[in-house]
Amino acid sequence: MRGFLASSVGVTCAAALALPLALPAPAQAGPSAVTSETSVPGSTQSLPLVPLSGDRALGAAAPEQGLDRRDARPFSLVGVIWDDPGSELRGRVQVRTRAAGTGHWSGWQDVDTHNHEHGADPDTAEGASRRVRGATAPLWVGASDGVEVRVDADKAPRDRQEGEERAGAAPGTPLPRGLHLELIDPGGPPGRVDGSAADRAGGAPGATRAGSVRAGASDGAPAADDTELGPLSQEETERQYLPADSAALRVTPYIGARPRIITRKGWGANEKLRERGFVYTKKVKAAFVHHTASGNNYSCSQVPSVIRSIYRYHVVSSGWRDIGYNFLVDKCGNIFEGRAGGVAKAVLGAHTLGFNTNSMGIAVLGSFQNTKPTDASLKAIARLTAWKLGLYGGNPRGKTYLKSGGGNLYRKGKNVRLNVISGHRDGFATECPGRLLYGKLGSARKTAARYQGR
Repeated sequence: MRGFLASSVGVTCAAALALPLALPAPAQAGPSAVTSETSVPGSTQSLPLVPLSGDRALGAAAPEQGLDRRDARPFSLVGVIWDDPGSELRGRVQVRTRAAGTGHWSGWQDVDTHNHEHGADPDTAEGASRRVRGATAPLWVGASDGVEVRVDADKAPRDRQEGEERAGAAPGTPLPRGLHLELIDPGGPPGRVDGSAADRAGGAPGATRAGSVRAGASDGAPAADDTELGPLSQEETERQYLPADSAALRVTPYIGARPRIITRKGWGANEKLRERGFVYTKKVKAAFVHHTASGNNYSCSQVPSVIRSIYRYHVVSSGWRDIGYNFLVDKCGNIFEGRAGGVAKAVLGAHTLGFNTNSMGIAVLGSFQNTKPTDASLKAIARLTAWKLGLYGGNPRGKTYLKSGGGNLYRKGKNVRLNVISGHRDGFATECPGRLLYGKLGSARKTAARYQGR
């Protein structure tokens, strides 16, 4: 997710007509649910970093900070945070961890430091919150009980170094203040979720606010005890989400069949962590595809733990109101509900700085700069976008306009023409969603359009 410093961001979007949604109807039970886990408390250990040997006199200005090898309470995901979300960590973060049970220490692993382009827009209540912190991407390391970390600041350009030396200052790029290592325990242990719990497709309509899907429309939210929303056929999807008198529509609806979606209950979200209530935008005009940059060393049975860890890292460590992504997809092609508010609704996320309004964020679990995404994950992206974009009249092979709130690609206020299915790097200068995933988006667009019947 290599990125660069963004300017202050806020975003509005051109209005467009959304297809109306119908009241929820009972759906068929889905297939046996993925291995999931009960919603049990996890924990966060926040350890302040200290100057490493030779730099202790510099205190917080030390260009090398970290922690020596040490024991820790159990954890499975790591990340580094700091006080000012407007500051970038220009440098390298590396960790090594000790596997619980075996006592084996891993080699040094890099943590992606360029993560600021994932987040809420600054002009929103979430983005302006004093709780928000700067943060690296999270890294999944699996069950661990020991850790060592080092953070090295980038060296300043030679001309700047010479000027600093003449002025008597220590050369180099200072690290952000308040660096802490976050060790996340997602809670557990795993338990099998019975697929029979997935026999209801939606609950009562949720609260709405200005700019949201119309009151009375299906919010796509499961009942409290549902672990998944089962897949619907094309006919069932149209019956549930289109008005009874479809002939009244001025345009032909192209909506893909709703895919199976594992709910927040299914991956064990602790709903006490997030802020109460939901925030909506007007519609969903585009989908931004991301990678989580959390590494590929996970099994699909571990995914509920991975998502719970990212959720806790986003909320407790980074200070966001909820997990940032609207949906997450794993290497086995499973689709997971992300930010709360209703899977069919236009829930305002925190995923694409400058373009969160009137869009949705889909994160594929893993890192795809040098690793190919699986065919199953690409198919899941296509099925999800065919359905969700179709609810709002979106053509997966089409273009749309979003107004930039500002960034390192587009000035604030510019109307930007984007693919309806875009990669994160289309809205911000970043490596996300990784070179090899980004290269597959053209195929995903074609497949999604075919699922819509175009």
